[in-house]
Amino acid sequence: MPDTLQGLLRERADSDAVAVRYGDRTWTWREHIADASRQAAAVIAIADPARPLHVGVLLGNTPDMLTALAAAALGGYVLCGVNTTRRGDALARDIARVDCQILLVNAEHRELIDGLDLPGVAVFDTSTDAWAQQVAAAPPLTPYREVGADDTFMMIFTSGTSGEPKAVQVPHAMVLFAGSALVERYGLTDADVCYLAMPLFHSNAVYAGWSVAVGAGATMAPATFSASRFLFDIRRYGATYMNYVGKPLAYILATTERPDDHDNPLRIAFGNEAADRDIEAFGRRFGCTVWDGFGSTETAVIITRPDDCPHGSIGKGFPGVAIYDPDTVRECEVARFDENGALVNADTAVGELVNTAGGGLFRGYYNDPGATGERMRHGMYWSGDLAYRDADGWIYLAGRTGDWMRVDGENLTAAPIERILLRLPAINRVAVYPVPDEYVGDQVMAAVVLQDDGKLTPEEFEQFLSAQRDLSPKAWPRYVWIADDLPSTATNKILKRELVAMGAEPQGRTIWKRDRTSYAPVPSPVSGTGR
Repeated sequence: MPDTLQGLLRERADSDAVAVRYGDRTWTWREHIADASRQAAAVIAIADPARPLHVGVLLGNTPDMLTALAAAALGGYVLCGVNTTRRGDALARDIARVDCQILLVNAEHRELIDGLDLPGVAVFDTSTDAWAQQVAAAPPLTPYREVGADDTFMMIFTSGTSGEPKAVQVPHAMVLFAGSALVERYGLTDADVCYLAMPLFHSNAVYAGWSVAVGAGATMAPATFSASRFLFDIRRYGATYMNYVGKPLAYILATTERPDDHDNPLRIAFGNEAADRDIEAFGRRFGCTVWDGFGSTETAVIITRPDDCPHGSIGKGFPGVAIYDPDTVRECEVARFDENGALVNADTAVGELVNTAGGGLFRGYYNDPGATGERMRHGMYWSGDLAYRDADGWIYLAGRTGDWMRVDGENLTAAPIERILLRLPAINRVAVYPVPDEYVGDQVMAAVVLQDDGKLTPEEFEQFLSAQRDLSPKAWPRYVWIADDLPSTATNKILKRELVAMGAEPQGRTIWKRDRTSYAPVPSPVSGTGR
């Protein structure tokens, strides 16, 4: 296999297998590569040769986005994935941060940049006749550069769950490594159809979706994620493979189950951050195999999840992956558990996931040496993810570094509590986070979204917690918010910083508070009638 996406896509140029299905239209790989080559030539002709050729894309999950990805690879320039959910000054900052000199938009997203100050950025609407004519008139493609494996293919912003998004410099080799590993593991070929419903500006869609289709020569079916339309799309496009990140499986499982749900072509679902309960339920309901692993945009910490992985674990790490105390810069103790399975040495076993061998394929954040330095401390890569490891080497996530809670003198983390709460069938999604204690330290708060037909009373919740022998009494949520939905990123990751900012006051929300014996609803303050 070639060591760059440029080389791999050139190999697809003579294939008459179907590359793209979208609505009622199809394109072969021969047609798709020809379109992408023309676009690359047009972009290079427009560009200022005195500036780095960084091309931003604000296109959503469309054939135009697939063309832009292939064009950047073939043309040897850098594509910058722009988050379509960003707005106003934040959107302008993202575009400026990655030094875009060209921005491709379409009719659906053009209004997002209306009125924005984008100095030095030439904007082109790919849905116009003018753009089509410009591409058609482009000369034959002479690449901006013949790229090497370590050259940057794309700038991909992190999700921004714990701060402002940062632009990761993604080399060709990283995308090829991710895609080829999944193609080999699942035996994918040009007979497969890859359903691409995760945002194509984000790493999960590029590493676990687009690169898989390119590597296998399979068909790509781009779509905007919709839980209610999911099964219709899978059947319509004949999708055999899908990728996901965050909570999509939970959203889909919240829809009404039908007796024929398993009657569909889907064979493999691969992604990150699904709960064990959802992995099992999704596989049963839709008759497919779900593989969930650990992943991040930086891909500096690699963990694989074999078939015998125990419940709750994300698997075992590649050589160099370890769990370190960030204060002592020493490896944490092996986790110990009591007779009920509760972790008894969280203070010394929970630490940060690191790569002691360095950053792997991580090439740093663009235009952000401070953030890069924070990641690469003491010659290691620090992921920002909390975890612990048992005596057999299995790794369990404990949350992000901001998920530590100090409750009654005991250190707790969010992820183990969330895993336990998801045992309750009435709960579809949950987020656990700290709120200030009225005296000192923190109290545990849980925001839960019930199943569509789910019902839950304070008494039932109390009884459920009482039955969980591996849940420390200090980990019982002091506050519970019964929410209609939770704030999340475009990649379906819950924004805990927004939940923390809301606090524990009702403010029109349904919130239960536990005193020493039971949960009870917290009354909302009576609003005044005057202004």
